[in-house]
Amino acid sequence: MPGTVITFYSYKGGVGRSFALANIAVLLARWGHRVLCVDWDLEAPGLHHYFEHQLDTTDARGVVDLVDDFRAGRTQPADYAIRLSGADPVALIPAGRDHVEKVQRIDWGGLYDDGFGEYLERCREQWTSDYDFVLLDSRTGVSDIAGICTAHLPDRLVALFTANQQSVGGAVDIARRANVARDKLPFDRPALTVLPVLSRFDTREEYDRSEDWRRTCVAQTKDLFANWLDMSVPVELMSRHLTLPYVSYWSFGEQLSVLAEPSPGPDQISFALETIAAVIAHDFDRTDLLAENRDAYVAEVRTRYREFRHDLLISTPRPLADFALKLVRSLDDLGIRAKRSLSGERSLLDRSEDDARHLCLLVDTEIKRWQSAQLEQFVRRSIGQDRRVIPVLTGNTPATVLPGYVGNLRDLRLGPLVDVLEVARYLANELNGRADEDGPELRQVLSEVAEAQLRPLMWELVGELLGDMFLAVSAANRSWLHELVGDLAVVLKRDNSYQEGQVPAPPEAVTLINQLMQRSLE
Repeated sequence: MPGTVITFYSYKGGVGRSFALANIAVLLARWGHRVLCVDWDLEAPGLHHYFEHQLDTTDARGVVDLVDDFRAGRTQPADYAIRLSGADPVALIPAGRDHVEKVQRIDWGGLYDDGFGEYLERCREQWTSDYDFVLLDSRTGVSDIAGICTAHLPDRLVALFTANQQSVGGAVDIARRANVARDKLPFDRPALTVLPVLSRFDTREEYDRSEDWRRTCVAQTKDLFANWLDMSVPVELMSRHLTLPYVSYWSFGEQLSVLAEPSPGPDQISFALETIAAVIAHDFDRTDLLAENRDAYVAEVRTRYREFRHDLLISTPRPLADFALKLVRSLDDLGIRAKRSLSGERSLLDRSEDDARHLCLLVDTEIKRWQSAQLEQFVRRSIGQDRRVIPVLTGNTPATVLPGYVGNLRDLRLGPLVDVLEVARYLANELNGRADEDGPELRQVLSEVAEAQLRPLMWELVGELLGDMFLAVSAANRSWLHELVGDLAVVLKRDNSYQEGQVPAPPEAVTLINQLMQRSLE
């Protein structure tokens, strides 16, 4: 599938366009995408300054050299992309050598008359073949270069503006002009999808005035949302998600805030940059999820392609700390990368989604306050993803301690006959999508039944299930046995809510339990 070309444009300067592009490029690369940045602001290029720590040279060929190649009769564009180093690598095509002198001599209209448009199409095809996202840094204002970047090349347009009439009006006008120009192109181009971004917006001072200007900006840009925003989402709400706050610290120099703020809070600029990058990564889709749960929306693209350092995070209270440590070692022997979590510190909660794909919740008697916070955050950030919560409860822990949104999950009980290795095997099978072997799960449930106090009517139902389980074991019918074990676990969980009229297991049930336990050990 070819990549997507996205132009970052602003009608006026000073809106933080290059800053936004560079940081969003790093985020997309961090999330597993192949990203190319192209500096088309040929009269005042500066994109390379954001990546100076990753550049081996500042005198590299680039966009103006592609123009020289076309003039020299080369039909196939050269690959001038510089592969940058770093943990979140992107590629960069700079403005090029001697760009100031060269750009002043370029007659863009004459170039198009000579077939430069077809040449640019070949450049575009090469870029979208090699990269998932191609981010163009466009010149401001209305110009030939801006037209190339807003009409000819892009699939999407990120229009940045500040809260003044010149900036927002110019951004809306250039989006209209771009669509008119695209209709006249000899190339197949659909209507341009535009992402309006209110930038450098300060709500900390003069709050009432800022809200007045926000309403003004929403009123003028609302039509730009029409062809991509979910109908259930108010434009005003989406505009707030697409607002880059003014933070004076980042106005000095060329800096990558997302490197300094890997887990940003809502008051940090990288939080807003993550939101915009997620809209791009979602291909402007699923905005209803963004409106409902911003963290889940971002987490979905953050984890879609990446590899987790661990398969399982084991959240454990301190009384089970030694058990959890042994469990980590047993899981490691089974090829499962696990990590033990003993603390509810905020820093650990912020990292939990990056540390492990799944969460195992060890609960002893009651769920600890910090475990509840960790569980809530994990669930909130895992909506729509293949990430699981697996409860493991001690024998004296009532199932009702689990919050309602995970209380219906099948849990494992730590009984006297269930050792660390069996828990590790159970977790490994759960993560690998395999049905459990009958032995460990069967013995765990039988152990619970032997110690249970149930109403006489429920013991009749349990007796029927135990009889069927004996038949299933005798017939080696594991699928039936697995279903019966699940049914029995449900019966035990439901009857825990009754406080009166409960009695121990009758003799006939004890006999069946002992027979089944012996068969499972054979």
